[in-house]
Order: sequence, then C-alpha cells, then structure tokens
Amino acid sequence: MMRGLLAAVGFLTRLPMPAWALQHPAAPSSLACYPLVGLLIGGLLWGASWPLSAAPPLLAAALVLAAWVGLTGGLHLDGLADSADAWAGGLGDRERTLAIMKDPRSGPMGVTAVVIVLLLKFAALASLPAHSAALWLSPLLARTALTAAFMVTPYVRSGGLGSALKAAPRLACAAGLGFALLLCALAGWPGMAAMAVALVVFGGWRRACLRRLGGITGDTCGALAELTEAAVLVVLALAA
Repeated sequence: MMRGLLAAVGFLTRLPMPAWALQHPAAPSSLACYPLVGLLIGGLLWGASWPLSAAPPLLAAALVLAAWVGLTGGLHLDGLADSADAWAGGLGDRERTLAIMKDPRSGPMGVTAVVIVLLLKFAALASLPAHSAALWLSPLLARTALTAAFMVTPYVRSGGLGSALKAAPRLACAAGLGFALLLCALAGWPGMAAMAVALVVFGGWRRACLRRLGGITGDTCGALAELTEAAVLVVLALAA
C-alpha cells in the first residue's frame, strides 16, 4: 500500500519522492491511492491559504492558484488542452481524435480551454471565504473521479501509461472511493454539494468519451480532473 501511495504522489504531484517511486508512475496499486493524493493536495492548499488571510482576495487567489499549478506540475492541464484540441479537430471521428491527442503541440482550442478553466478557478477562489472547504474538496473529488473512471470505463489507448491501471485491485479502489465519499459527507452541505457536482461532471464527460472514443485515455482523464476541480470551486463559490 505504501509503495502504491508513493507512486501516486510521485505521479500526481511534484513533491520530492524516492527515485523508485518515479520509475513506475502507473503502478496498479497506485490507483486506489488517488483520493488520498487529492486530499494531500487539498490539505497543502488549504494550509497555504492561512498566511494569505489578510491579503487582498484577488492576490490571494492568484497565489493559491499558482501554488496549485506548481504543486501538480500542470499535469492535468496538459490533458485538458489535448482533449479540447482533439474534440474540436476530430470532427466526430474516433481515429482522428485519438491522433490529435497524441500531438504534443497545443492548438487554439487547447489554449482557450486552459485559459477559461484557470480563469474560472481564479474567480472562484477570489469569491470563496477564507479557508473554505472547497480548497480540499475540489482536488479530492477530482482525483477520486480518476479512480472511478478507470474502474467503470474502458481504457482505449493500447500501450498508454494508464493501461496498467486497469489491473488495479478493485476492492482497494472501492475503499478509496468510500473514503472520499465519507469525507464529503463529514464536510456537511459543502461536501454534499461538491459531490453532486462532481457526479454530474463525471457522468457527462464519461458519456462524451464513450460516444466519441469508446472509452477513456490519459488525456481525457486529465480533462476530467480539471473540469471537476473547476466545477466544484464555481458551484461552492456561487453557493457561498
């Protein structure tokens, strides 16, 4: 379990990890630990928000967002950009969509999607009260969505980095999902609202991926994480 957790932390964050943990970033045992990594990211962001309590809201939001991107290395933003380019340029064709996602270059739709999502996050962070639970609920549910996606959706990129995750122990993954849902329930109405929003995003994006590709890829999972984070932040900011 500990090896899986360290592999998940090494893959999903830029926190320093032992070299062996970085050699197998998609170890099957790591998938069950994604919700824990989401909670770790959220806890670090929540803690980072405390020294910024007296700062102007816009500046505090910008600093938290910069720390967020730096902590994750923009891993999922890359998937969001590739997915946006592929969905726009694929013209409904599966093979063309998959081919565009493999292109390392970002087109105008990819850049636009990243800018819009970052703007939504920034505006939501600036609108939320200090030390909001949204800071840890958002990354928690985004990584939980990744675990759920691999459990219930085919992975269509043969030989892709995520193909090994399909062999993840299902009982451990189910325990990880249960852990995340329990934390949401303990968070009261913000947790329940965040969970409802995450389920809507998950269902909508999973359906879109099944219709276009017949399943998911690493890039579509990155897009799922970013869309979930943004949606949770926006909805909780509106509710606040």
